[in-house]
Amino acid sequence: MKITKDFNLKWNKFKHDKRAFISFILLLILFIITTPAEFLCNTRPIILVVEGKTFIPVLFSYSEKDFGGTLLSEPDYLSKKFRNLLDGIPEDNYFDSNDNNKSSSFDINLDDFEEQEPVFSIEIDDFEDEVNESHISPNTNGVILKPSKKPLDYWALWPPVRYDYKYIPTESSTGNVVLAAPYKTIDTATSQVIESSWIDGHYLGTDDRGRDVLARLVYGLRISMMFGISIAITGTIIGCLLGGTQGYFGGWIDLIGQRLTEIWGSIPRLYILIILSSFLVPSALLLFLILNLTAWMGIAAYTRAEFLKIRNFEYVKSAKAMGVSNFRIMRKHILPNALTPVITFFPFEVTAGILALVSLDFLNLGVPSPAPSMGELLAQGKNNLQAIWILLPTFVTLTATLTMLTFVGEGIRNAFDPKRNN
Repeated sequence: MKITKDFNLKWNKFKHDKRAFISFILLLILFIITTPAEFLCNTRPIILVVEGKTFIPVLFSYSEKDFGGTLLSEPDYLSKKFRNLLDGIPEDNYFDSNDNNKSSSFDINLDDFEEQEPVFSIEIDDFEDEVNESHISPNTNGVILKPSKKPLDYWALWPPVRYDYKYIPTESSTGNVVLAAPYKTIDTATSQVIESSWIDGHYLGTDDRGRDVLARLVYGLRISMMFGISIAITGTIIGCLLGGTQGYFGGWIDLIGQRLTEIWGSIPRLYILIILSSFLVPSALLLFLILNLTAWMGIAAYTRAEFLKIRNFEYVKSAKAMGVSNFRIMRKHILPNALTPVITFFPFEVTAGILALVSLDFLNLGVPSPAPSMGELLAQGKNNLQAIWILLPTFVTLTATLTMLTFVGEGIRNAFDPKRNN
């Protein structure tokens, strides 16, 4: 009960820090919103009901044949072809019969007409039969209409943004796909006004490849936050194990462990990443493993100091005298009382993980394209300074996230500081 009361006291003190508590709530909301990014930004409908049959394209893949088409590949749900399929309009529904007349009359000149009259009469009979069989209305003016299919009864629920982080549209209502601005612009070459990309559903414009900036920002923020939290969790676990072992046993174990840690920590992570990237394919997993090689050192130093101090307390000596195993003493008696620096520095470890990923992506050493990345968006903004809609939202989102993490870390530090607790 003592630990519970202490935790409640610290939690109440953290809630009284308005800046830290509000930042924590905002970060929690941001994390909850961006985690199901596929339901926010996607080229697939969330739910698609066709002829009473329910499909969930956001979670499962379907072929065009499932919707009455002929292909076994997955359809492009945003394409006009797929809409025509649902509306019962076949491909190339209209074609001009004058083209056929031109192609047939191209081989018939005046001389041929005089020499081959029977052939001409036969063609008329065939043409009349063809008219009767096809039932062409005299008002079509040479345009032959293919018989259309029956329109399907369908209904779709779309995400708020109908683009994902890698979709490149092939057509645009504004006539501009690449670097489309979310506001009206003027083409310097033609002096024509280009409409806002909102018409096409790009609420923050497009990047230099035509991909939706808002979708890449949402997906990139999710990856950055999950990456930072994962780095902090694994670094904390490894640091507690190594630092706790050194601090509890001391002696030669502590001495050798400290020297090896100093040698390993003197190797820059950037050099390790460059060396490994030269013969390994860069990926999020590779970055995660490389950064974890040194992410534990800060936590290990604080945990070691706490274990060195607590191992000489009376309750630890009493547990040893009662024959309690070393592992149980470390886990049950020392670790719960040594978690103050671990919990205090956890938000700062998350910040360091996010900054590391963004920095590597900015230097083109991170996850390869087309994976979404805030660092890659910042690099695009640097290369296209006129595209302020790329640089500004990314910079504001990254700065706000890191600032709120700093406020949360300061609030936890103040709440867990024994000098501030009565």
